[in-house]
Amino acid sequence: MTKYISSLLVMMLYISTVNVTAQKQITLEDIWTNYTFSPKRVPGFNFLNDGRHYTRKEGNVIKKYDLTTGNFVENILDGANLGTDFNIGSYSFNSDESKIIIMNNRESIYRRSYKANYFVYDRKTEQLSEIFEGDKISYGTLSPDDKHIAFVYNNNLYAKDLATNIITAITTDGAYNKIINGAADWVYEEEFAFAKAFFWSPDSKRIAFIRFDETDVKEFTMQMYNDEMYPENIVFKYPKVGEDNAKVSAHIYDINKAKIIDVNLTDLGQPKKIPMVKPTMEYIPRLKWTKDPAVLCVYKMNRHQNELDLLLTDANTGASKLMLQEKSKYFIDIHDNLTFLENGKEFIWTSEKDGYNHIYLYGMDGKEKRALTKGNYDVTSFYGVDEKKQKIYYQAADQTPMEKRVFEIGYKGKKPRLLDKKSGTSNATFSSTFDYYILSNSSINTPATYNVYTRSGELVRALEDNKTLAERQKEYGTVQAKFFDFTTSENVKLNGWMMQPRDMQKGKKYPVLVTQYSGPNSQQVTDSWKGSNYWWYQHLTQQGFIVVCVDPRGTGARGEEFRKQTYLELGKLETMDMIETAKWLGTQANVDADNIGIFGWSYGGYMSSLAILKGNDVFQAAIAVAPVTSWKWYDTIYTERYMRTLAENESGYRDNSPIYFADRLEGDYLLIHGGGDDNVHFQHAAEMTRALIKANKQFDQYYYTNRNHGIYGDNARIHLYTKMTNFLKESLQTNSNRNNDPIRP
Repeated sequence: MTKYISSLLVMMLYISTVNVTAQKQITLEDIWTNYTFSPKRVPGFNFLNDGRHYTRKEGNVIKKYDLTTGNFVENILDGANLGTDFNIGSYSFNSDESKIIIMNNRESIYRRSYKANYFVYDRKTEQLSEIFEGDKISYGTLSPDDKHIAFVYNNNLYAKDLATNIITAITTDGAYNKIINGAADWVYEEEFAFAKAFFWSPDSKRIAFIRFDETDVKEFTMQMYNDEMYPENIVFKYPKVGEDNAKVSAHIYDINKAKIIDVNLTDLGQPKKIPMVKPTMEYIPRLKWTKDPAVLCVYKMNRHQNELDLLLTDANTGASKLMLQEKSKYFIDIHDNLTFLENGKEFIWTSEKDGYNHIYLYGMDGKEKRALTKGNYDVTSFYGVDEKKQKIYYQAADQTPMEKRVFEIGYKGKKPRLLDKKSGTSNATFSSTFDYYILSNSSINTPATYNVYTRSGELVRALEDNKTLAERQKEYGTVQAKFFDFTTSENVKLNGWMMQPRDMQKGKKYPVLVTQYSGPNSQQVTDSWKGSNYWWYQHLTQQGFIVVCVDPRGTGARGEEFRKQTYLELGKLETMDMIETAKWLGTQANVDADNIGIFGWSYGGYMSSLAILKGNDVFQAAIAVAPVTSWKWYDTIYTERYMRTLAENESGYRDNSPIYFADRLEGDYLLIHGGGDDNVHFQHAAEMTRALIKANKQFDQYYYTNRNHGIYGDNARIHLYTKMTNFLKESLQTNSNRNNDPIRP
């Protein structure tokens, strides 16, 4: 009894020393059901040609506004005038704004692909006409002269003459899971980031398109469950590592001649001093017309993705010649930063050839004229070119990888002009004439603000300051995320941020959650707003967790060598850095080194799996959402870019795939996956489950029926985050509280 009373007195004294501050509790329901903490965003600007006005759809009406004042000008189109049930889903203008292309009843296919009903509204005659009656089509696109509209239907490319309403089938061999004309296959859509694969020439006389022959690509089947007697089998072509890709070819359709010209990408007939394009070049990741309507630029890339050729193709004959060639000892990332200038003699291009991503001016002969940006920093976004003023606009991490700023620079590439002087991360959206721009700025502790500026940098007006959300941060007593860095045992400096519970008690040890993504060229440690997860992290700090994020080797904005050093060994260095992170955290005064967990989604789930298996002495719990568990089950383009094929790099695959280390599991592991994930297939979770059971390891598993890679819809998010939060409390906090219990013998 005396011992019990003594312990009770100690506990009372312990509680009396705690500095308790009133703090409104952040709930998961507030985050994922009530959306109490959603920031206000500025909807996209559909700029008009004058550069001062923009349109926006409100309800079923397209309205026109003045950017400089925010004042409403006029209604461009009221959907109520187009029919009782007509809905303006989304819209775009033609080149002279005399017509509006309207799309409604959009039906998503994969991440970027879709089909919908398309209409053209003539503003002068006030007439509305449907492009294709009877079924949905994809990617309806007007020709620059407004006389034709091209689209894809049932894997074939079509063009409709708007004067005669005659529809011409440009191709006729399209077939599901065999041939695709004018639209990308699954792997191009996902990894080369485009779905529409046809493009009008500047003079409207031709359409360039890519043809995909998927015949030899193996199929993947997903089962979807919809309260039917039998589940629905979704079967699609998905090329996995080392397997056959679709055979791609480029073609040009001549509208007037009704003729298809095949693009010759191998027999270039160039002078011997110019490197020939190898027939083994496998990918066509981009097509882009030059300013000459008879010359098409074709990107051609080898399967290893370390050689890229930009070819100039004669649209009349299909003959091609090499314009520019890039090579890398690692790999080359495809981008859309190629801009042909109106003078027809030059183009702008971004490249990592000097070790950092920079902007260059080239002649059409492929010879570099000058570097427009230079230095030990990366250009992180390319916004565009104002040819009248000969100015280029871009974003760069010029001071630190954590911050991004917006710049203007001239064609001569002299000193750039900073367009924002705020700390944190800024992004810009420019009007069509570049006379105005909308600057968004946020920090890790401050939601985004949006302001309009003139070209010269003069503030025109504020669009949104998110003061309500900032006040809500005070109301709920959010803690500040603080940046830190540390040096690993391999002398690598890593950047991170940390959120700690308010009023931390001296001498008390707190459980830690390490959150990360860690994928190639990604960044999580940035001075920018973290969206809904910011509030989940704040919720966890209120529950007594320390939340930490670290960007390992292989992540972005630190130059090519830092970014690409994980080549052929995805997961190896990143896992080592996560283990070093846990070890470093274990030396910090308030960290409970016995209760450190790690969380990640997709590549982050892959990393959290590797971390708890290879770092079983430092990580006590891990959450893996939609993880890759062996690279041999992922797609060709992404995986081979970083790892080459399994046949070429067996040890790289074996040594860095979680399924081969299941027997090392010691802590608590929560594996989560969506059954309808067309990206990282449920196969990854199923195989991981098999490996863990074979190793006789206990673990937790949640799967989400029919959900894709994002796991959302019908309460999926609140369900998911409730499970993850409870798992962390049970796996880490319970043990940590026991470690801190003053009554414990």
